[in-house]
Amino acid sequence: MDFYEQLREELKKLEDSGLLITIRTLESAQGAWININGKKVLNMCSNNYLGLANNERLKEAAINAIKNWGVGPGAVRTIAGTMKIHEELEKKLAEFKKVEATLVVQSGFNANQAVIPTITNEEDGILSDELNHASIIDGVRLSKAKRYIWKHKDLNSLEEQLVKAQKDNCRRKLIITDGVFSMDGDIAPLPGIVELAKKYDALVMVDDAHGEGVLGENGRGIADHFNLTDEVDIEIGTLSKAFGVVGGFVAGKKVLIDYLKQQARPFLFSSSLSPAETAAALEATKTLYESNELVKKLWDNAKYFQSKLKEMGYDIGVTETPITPVMIYDEKKTKEFSSKLYEEGIFASSIVYPTVPKGKARIRVMISALHSTEDLDYALSKFEKIGKSFGVL
Repeated sequence: MDFYEQLREELKKLEDSGLLITIRTLESAQGAWININGKKVLNMCSNNYLGLANNERLKEAAINAIKNWGVGPGAVRTIAGTMKIHEELEKKLAEFKKVEATLVVQSGFNANQAVIPTITNEEDGILSDELNHASIIDGVRLSKAKRYIWKHKDLNSLEEQLVKAQKDNCRRKLIITDGVFSMDGDIAPLPGIVELAKKYDALVMVDDAHGEGVLGENGRGIADHFNLTDEVDIEIGTLSKAFGVVGGFVAGKKVLIDYLKQQARPFLFSSSLSPAETAAALEATKTLYESNELVKKLWDNAKYFQSKLKEMGYDIGVTETPITPVMIYDEKKTKEFSSKLYEEGIFASSIVYPTVPKGKARIRVMISALHSTEDLDYALSKFEKIGKSFGVL
């Protein structure tokens, strides 16, 4: 069997087991309702939490940036790719996050690649929550540091691993956790993590991709939510979810950012954000800085939708945020459930292995500030209808 035949076999296995991912193509801009294959559907699986992806204010900023700065940066940041607009974004993000400095890179994924291997080596120990995002896992793999995996949100397990790292005489101990876990919607026990970090002289790093624009004052994130901004050493943020654009950033002390500018490979060897992306992200940051209105609407929508689902009898797991996992558990049934929702005008993707463990398949509903109560009621009626027909309710 040649290489390509092997790939066909692997794809067939994925399809037969209900694990083949269906990729749908949007024919309109992100919004509460979108067009897919000529069909108008209610969008309930986008990370566009605050509806900024098609916001007029952001679009105007992007257009003006193209007129003033062109369409591309032309180089990596360290050669000829740093424009004034990049520095303006980093300054505004630092103000928003209440930190000394930030560094903007190409994505949240790249932000983790920029930090983890850069600040750790074989003398160090990394302590990672077992359900951390793939970008953290890959960042840890790129590092030569010793790895200590602790049970999800289990502070006793974290302390056990810290003791091991201490016995191994790790020069530097780096605790890493998601702020909000993207598949379940639960929140990291950050106060307890910070206390253990102090006890064992460890650094704390939080990937707050799903907390930015969602938690804290005006969406400043999990550290602000717990009033621990000064206690968290490194925050990783993304500009592609609540901010509605694309890109990622590192937030923390100025000396950390200065060091990353000298050593972080994604910063050194990949071109910077385009002027349009940078300007739109800057405008999104200003929008959040100025008002809490969109964040409040997001949470009002989430509480309404989740309470109605629970009244119907749905299991929505342990979510503490607008991320709403509708637990189906069976992979094939979950794929069929998602397809039926689509037929009924609801775009809500199935999430199966390897994104979540086998036997933990779910429909992950992503609530947005764009959704009206009528939109949510429409979705609820379809979830009730399909849930009964599938024997889930």
